[in-house]
Amino acid sequence: MVLLHGKMFQAETWRELGTLDVLAGLGLRVLAVDMPGFGKSPACEVPSIEILDRLCQEFDLPPAVFIGPSMGGRIALEFAIRFPQQIAGLILIGAVGVEENRSGLPRIAAPTLVVWGADDQVSPLANSDLLLAGISNASREIYPQAPHPCYLVQPERWHASLRSFFTSLNT
Repeated sequence: MVLLHGKMFQAETWRELGTLDVLAGLGLRVLAVDMPGFGKSPACEVPSIEILDRLCQEFDLPPAVFIGPSMGGRIALEFAIRFPQQIAGLILIGAVGVEENRSGLPRIAAPTLVVWGADDQVSPLANSDLLLAGISNASREIYPQAPHPCYLVQPERWHASLRSFFTSLNT
């Protein structure tokens, strides 16, 4: 399990939200990553996709579930398109960069959960439609009355979505 973060957040956000505890309670091995220039990671010129590839190699990670909100969703999406063999599952939350990556979506075969706030003003709901149409094994949850960071404003629902997704992977 690899957790990325949005542009205004960092790996620590997942601990503060309680997501790390939820995933640990499911018996999952979790790695929350500060992307370069965020949290405790210094900025660098290496592209994010390459950083993730190096991380997977360094930790000898088997195919993992990648979770990415907003900017982290773009990174996870681009990583999944370039390295589909590294993806056991994908959870995209209000991902940005969907239109730019539209042609690569059919490369993603892993189970994918698309989570969106109904009132997202950053990444329009139409982006979630593109993900559903382009990824063969995708499902979607729309959080009513939720803005772009829907997982932050509806954490109970977010954690229920996580539990449900991982239960479905194990059946």
